[in-house]
Amino acid sequence: MKVTLSDAARRYIALFEEETDATARDCLVFDDRVVFLVAAGEMATAIGPGGSQVKALEERIGRRVELVEDADTPEAFVASALAPAAVRHVTISRQNDVVAYVEVATEDRGVAIGGGGKTIETARTLARRHYDIDDVQLT
Repeated sequence: MKVTLSDAARRYIALFEEETDATARDCLVFDDRVVFLVAAGEMATAIGPGGSQVKALEERIGRRVELVEDADTPEAFVASALAPAAVRHVTISRQNDVVAYVEVATEDRGVAIGGGGKTIETARTLARRHYDIDDVQLT
């Protein structure tokens, strides 16, 4: 699937890669935050010791920075996008629409949804952009 990046997203990715030495595969720019899709296996590099890389990046861009780790399968990708929620299982249904049904521990439903629904909306957007998943639903 081809992902189209805005000029702002491209600039943020260049800054992210310069600041962290990690690879960003995608970038979502919101009014209050920027979400980077980090290449699989590079999350520790992107975060840095004690979160130092993320903190430095937040200071440079003046927005909250959130990271999601890329994955090889749509199921693993959706689970990663909902982290740190405890995802028990992800099922992809390909009937009329492609929907990812996510089983989340009851005590982590709020974490998976996020404040104002931000976490699940980010997961939906990234899943749509990278795996043609139309919706992500918690079960």
